[in-house]
Amino acid sequence: MDVLQRFRLDGKVAVVPGGGGAIGSALAKALSSAGACVTVVDRAAEAVEETVAVICEGGANALSVPGDMTVEADVDRVIAVTLETYGRLDIIVNAIGGGAGKVLFDAQVYPRAEWDWIYELNVRSTLLPTQAAVRAMIAAGRGGRVVNISSVRGQLGINAGYSAYVAAKGAISSLTRQWATEWAKYGITVNAISPTFVDTPQVAMLLGDPAFKEALVARIPIGRVGTPDDLFGAVLLFASDAAAFITGQILTIDGGLTATQ
Repeated sequence: MDVLQRFRLDGKVAVVPGGGGAIGSALAKALSSAGACVTVVDRAAEAVEETVAVICEGGANALSVPGDMTVEADVDRVIAVTLETYGRLDIIVNAIGGGAGKVLFDAQVYPRAEWDWIYELNVRSTLLPTQAAVRAMIAAGRGGRVVNISSVRGQLGINAGYSAYVAAKGAISSLTRQWATEWAKYGITVNAISPTFVDTPQVAMLLGDPAFKEALVARIPIGRVGTPDDLFGAVLLFASDAAAFITGQILTIDGGLTATQ
């Protein structure tokens, strides 16, 4: 028996909402490298095309579908195009989210508009495509894999005005457990990764502050912030047959940060 074959994704089809972003693009490429055909989704059409071009240049198969995953019509179109093109859907990796450092307010005065924006960006953009993807998985009767991206902020507070983001990522972790419970009977597993800061353009301004970065790194035992490459292993595991008996789990990827709390 070739044990490593269980980690391969040959013959599987994955949808990656947020696949035009730094983390989503890296994960889409990783899924492709493991053998999956990938539908790359993002509101930014140019970013989607760039990710797909890199995947296809490597000889793999990828599909570009621009769309807004907070809009039900766009979500339905993404799933329909994936099924029409590949004939199946096995994996969804939800890589849309963020906004943590862009709208910081004291908890007692957090504005409704900014709160709603954070929830739309992180929760609704995960909820809608997952529901549509899982409906397709259930109809096909082959099981499936759902992988979400939560955050250490879903389990740790911070004295820095992050109320909406902390609540949104906490919701992602809770939904991961709830969906795992409900969909296990269909052979669908649901897991999440929970990173600390990952060095991407989205947090470049925060990490560009030497004092902020120094204080952050000082709290991480491994002594650095994360990179998109640090997320590959867990996501590929959760997406593969090797994780057939793993569901409802939130795996923290934080260089040891939460171990010190």
